[in-house]
Amino acid sequence: MSKKIVPLTKDKLEEIAGQYPTPFHLYDEKAIRENAREFYRAFSWVDGFINHFAVKACPNPAILKILQEEGMGVDCSSLPELLLSEKVGFSGEEIMFTSNDTPPEEFEEASRLGAIINLDDLKHLETVLKNGGMPEMISFRYNPGDLRSGNVLIGDPREAKYGVPRDQIIEAYRLAKDQGAQRFGLHTMVASNELEDEYFVETARMLFELAVQIKRKTGIKVEMINMGGGIGIPYHPDQQAVDLNYVSGEMKKLYEKYIAGEGLDPVKIVFECGRMVTGPYGYLVSRVRHVTRKYKDYVGLDACMADLMRPAIYGAYHHVYVPGKEDISKNKVYDLTGSLCENNDKFAIDRTLPLLEPGDLVVIHDTGAHGYAMGFNYNGKLRSAEVLLKEGGTTSLIRRAETVDDYFATLRFTNAPIDV
Repeated sequence: MSKKIVPLTKDKLEEIAGQYPTPFHLYDEKAIRENAREFYRAFSWVDGFINHFAVKACPNPAILKILQEEGMGVDCSSLPELLLSEKVGFSGEEIMFTSNDTPPEEFEEASRLGAIINLDDLKHLETVLKNGGMPEMISFRYNPGDLRSGNVLIGDPREAKYGVPRDQIIEAYRLAKDQGAQRFGLHTMVASNELEDEYFVETARMLFELAVQIKRKTGIKVEMINMGGGIGIPYHPDQQAVDLNYVSGEMKKLYEKYIAGEGLDPVKIVFECGRMVTGPYGYLVSRVRHVTRKYKDYVGLDACMADLMRPAIYGAYHHVYVPGKEDISKNKVYDLTGSLCENNDKFAIDRTLPLLEPGDLVVIHDTGAHGYAMGFNYNGKLRSAEVLLKEGGTTSLIRRAETVDDYFATLRFTNAPIDV
């Protein structure tokens, strides 16, 4: 079972909402730091262990700085993410660059930063050579095809656009070596938001076995294995979090069998988790705008799917908490909606909650990853603010809410002069 606890009282939430108008995303710094430390403790047996936090999960410099202070690196997949990471202070092999259908200038920027370049296709070697040159270290993202199953978020590996397929992976390393690479990494990412412990144990087995094959067939010793991300979080109270200590212990046994046993030791084990690092410690704080009765009972919030689109695009469950109504019977069934002109703009469907009234605060759990980050401006919706709940209990605005001027900033009106 997963406990769904908001770290603030109703009065404190109202105080914060008075300072930063709803809707806004709120992040719990203390909980994020404690979670990061637990992650690192679980893998303390790995020399030089690092998690390259997936910037796409929560691309805010304040969050990235917290994670840097806890020893994490970053995983980037675009030029802006690379530049954001550089501005925060990440450099060199603290940065892993994993992208697909990558434009040349992004390889050039990754090379300038000294990032570990993780290639999605062996033909990208030529692009890398022409744009920044062959780095000392190169990595490949492996797609195992029908050897593994994906899940609803990332799809069947055989249908995925990501990664070097099984019949090309050995040739990829040969080509990289021939073209000047001196150090090598191996990576995969075949599931997203996975909660089954054994899935990650079997991923380790697959990669360790592949590292042995690469050594036998090419003479190349892989020095870094990136297990990818994909560790899920228990969005639903009935779900259980991944047992990192169990996964780590089983990985260690496999490491001793395949890596140490085949004389490949040491190999640095890393991850690129985003969701499980910050996801449970973010909350979308909203306020009830309307309560209406049509063919069903609807609660209209001042947030919409522009603030959190996972329920709309994945049918994802996010727990809903109503501050101050903990002791009121949950005997009302509502759809919680936003104001977007799309019928799937719903945070919850047929959700049993206490009686709701206009003005009530509503807190939506587990938005610390792929929450604000997936926002958009369709329908002219303006993205919300991000607020950090600091360790001492104070708050800090770490991203202001968008304004209409922001929305218009990139437009060129016919009656206005155009800069050339």
